[in-house]
This record gives sequence, structure tokens and C-alpha cells, in this order.
Amino acid sequence: MASFLHSGPVPAHESNPMTSESDDAPLDPALVATLATLHEAATDPSGKTWSLPKIAKRTQLPMSTLRRVLTQLDAAGLSATTLSDDGTGSAALTEEGRAVCAQLFGANGAE
Repeated sequence: MASFLHSGPVPAHESNPMTSESDDAPLDPALVATLATLHEAATDPSGKTWSLPKIAKRTQLPMSTLRRVLTQLDAAGLSATTLSDDGTGSAALTEEGRAVCAQLFGANGAE
């Protein structure tokens, strides 16, 4: 599992944390909630990208925490966040993000 899903620092003895199977670090609940919500949005029949306020409400995270988590997910290539000049925005999973969520949460029907 990807190391960014774990909270806390990565031990120095782990040479390649992206392939580490270590389960001693707990998953960051904010990351899990955001991934689960983006996974739900990806399977929304309307096909529309969800707004940041809608994602924040579904994850029950403050907007500042959601933005921090989305920055991490964007950097990892799992999500794409769009921000407008007026402060509005939206986020969606990338193809890689969909694949990771399918492994984490199981596939939701045929896509």
C-alpha cells in the first residue's frame, strides 16, 4: 500500500516505502475518507465532478484539511483538483486513483 496513506514519518530503514507491506503505521483517516468519497463520486451516475464543498461535507473534514489531503493525492497522481479564481473548485480520481480505490474498497459494478 502506498506510504502516503499512513500517518507519521516513514522509518529510515525502509528503503522503498512505496512497496513496503508494513502494517504497523495506521492509515490516515482523512486520506481514507477522501479516497472513499472520491471513489463514490467516480461511480456517481450523473457523471459530474463533485465540488470541494460537497466532498468536504461527505468526508466531514474541514476545508483546510480536505485541501491538504487533496494536495497529497494530487502529488501522488491519484486525484486531480481544479481550483477557480473565485475560490470554487472540484476534485476527481485519476485512472490510477480509480485503480487504487478498486483495490482498497472493491469495484462498484462494471464501468
